[in-house]
Amino acid sequence: MLKRLDKIRFRGQKRDEFLDLAESPNASDSECNDDLLIKPRVSIKDAEELRDPAGPGSLTMAAAIQDYQRTEADRLNEVKGHLEIALLEKHFLQEELRKLREETNVETLKQELDKERSKRVDLEQKMNEILKTRYEQRISFTSSSFSPHPIGNGESMRSKLWKWLYERFGVYIEDFRFQPEENTIETEEPLSAKRLTENMRRLKRGAKPVTNFMRNLSALSSWHSVYTSAIAFIIYMNAVWHGWAIPMFLFLAILRLSLNYLIAKGWRIQWSIVPEVSEPMEPPKEDLTVSEKFQLVLDVAQKAQNLFGKMSDVLEKIKNLFMWVQPEITQKLYIGLWMAFIASCLLPYKLLGFLIGLYAGIKFFIIDFIFKSCPKLRDKYDTPYIIWNSLPTDPQLKERNSATLNRRPMVARGSLAAGMPSGIGREEESGRAYSTKRGPFHEVFNLSENERPLPVCENGWRCCLINRDRKIPTDYIRNGVLYVTENYLCFESSSSRSTSSKKNKVIKLQDITDIQKYKVLSVLPGSGMGISIATPSTQKPLVFGAMIHRDEAFDTIFTQYTKIIGAGSPHLL
Repeated sequence: MLKRLDKIRFRGQKRDEFLDLAESPNASDSECNDDLLIKPRVSIKDAEELRDPAGPGSLTMAAAIQDYQRTEADRLNEVKGHLEIALLEKHFLQEELRKLREETNVETLKQELDKERSKRVDLEQKMNEILKTRYEQRISFTSSSFSPHPIGNGESMRSKLWKWLYERFGVYIEDFRFQPEENTIETEEPLSAKRLTENMRRLKRGAKPVTNFMRNLSALSSWHSVYTSAIAFIIYMNAVWHGWAIPMFLFLAILRLSLNYLIAKGWRIQWSIVPEVSEPMEPPKEDLTVSEKFQLVLDVAQKAQNLFGKMSDVLEKIKNLFMWVQPEITQKLYIGLWMAFIASCLLPYKLLGFLIGLYAGIKFFIIDFIFKSCPKLRDKYDTPYIIWNSLPTDPQLKERNSATLNRRPMVARGSLAAGMPSGIGREEESGRAYSTKRGPFHEVFNLSENERPLPVCENGWRCCLINRDRKIPTDYIRNGVLYVTENYLCFESSSSRSTSSKKNKVIKLQDITDIQKYKVLSVLPGSGMGISIATPSTQKPLVFGAMIHRDEAFDTIFTQYTKIIGAGSPHLL
């Protein structure tokens, strides 16, 4: 086997190519060793065939070479064996370590599980013992109470009787046992556009009966159908006159449920004062693009925002009504409640119900119809409508508080203005009131003191200026605030310092050649959030993008631009 391996591994030159050792030049021991390592090795069979008949020492040299090769092969095989053994030991040790770790974890878990099981068994035993003692105490108590001198079979019959009663009705008694309430945590679903739209549709379908009922009531009070409203008014007033108002409402509820039962069974019954308009239902799309998904989420978010806003307004108005936020309004409610309380104490309930029903009928069928037909009368004399509209919401209260806080320094400033010289006019004083974060407005943009922002944009509109003529990224896009004055369009860069106004932009409104609404990213849905303004000094139009109030800013700039152009055209003619 070793010979075969040597033949495979050490195939080299033929024996004719080997130099005779006797003919080789004299060399040191180290050189000879190097030559032996570099030259291809001779196999055992070839070594045996190396015989030089001319030299008597050739056999001894061949034997030495053979012994050397054997010893070297043995050494290599020994080193290989040690290396393989070391690798196997390392592998086995790693496996044992992994198994030991797993076994330790499993063992600890098993121990904890056994402990919990033993605890559960102990608790069950204790509970059974307690129930058994209570049962025995009840039996002994009942037997002692019914028979002060129990004797023989009578006691056993009573115990059996009580045992049978406990087994029969003990389950119902256990239901009245007090237990702590379990707090269950509901898992929240991840955000999904499909789920969001489906929930909005479900909400719309669920609220449809309520909205239809309110719409029918509104149509009934506004006499949308004269015959239906007249019949309803006569029936209602007749029921109130005879004291049948409550039975009439109960009968209407029973009639509605009966109609719903017939509709559920397949009958086609449709009755409504206002004809229902069937809205087209769009089939849900499965494969939506990114733009369509984004637009869908925006639409649903807008509907949810408006719905939550209306609900918040109603709740906040009710809260502010009862919390005396508007004292003159809550005072009317307070007086009305006192009058209703005194009337309920003095008047009989039959007369009180008649008066309430009579007032409700006249208010619903006649007064509301007049107020809806004549809005000016409603604004003057409809007390509930006036109270409800005058009730403030929380955002309105914050605006009022901030307005009062802003007015206080203005009053102090006006009181100090009396001591100022008469040479300073009101226009100069009002011009100094307008300032930006960098300093006074006219100093930041190098304008005259008369130039100040319009009342619509006193605080400016946050936006970014996109100058497509510039190649450097820092000059290409700048974040800042846009102002509009009577004659100029001013952009204050947020990166500009107070001592330098090189990055600010001032455009004269007369120099504008074109102004349009602009969409910076065509991928996003909607009409965009930018304004494009072209001037003779720029090759490409300037774009003011990322404006939240884009439409308001465009309308303001366009109206001021047309005003200036219209004022300058007669002079040109």
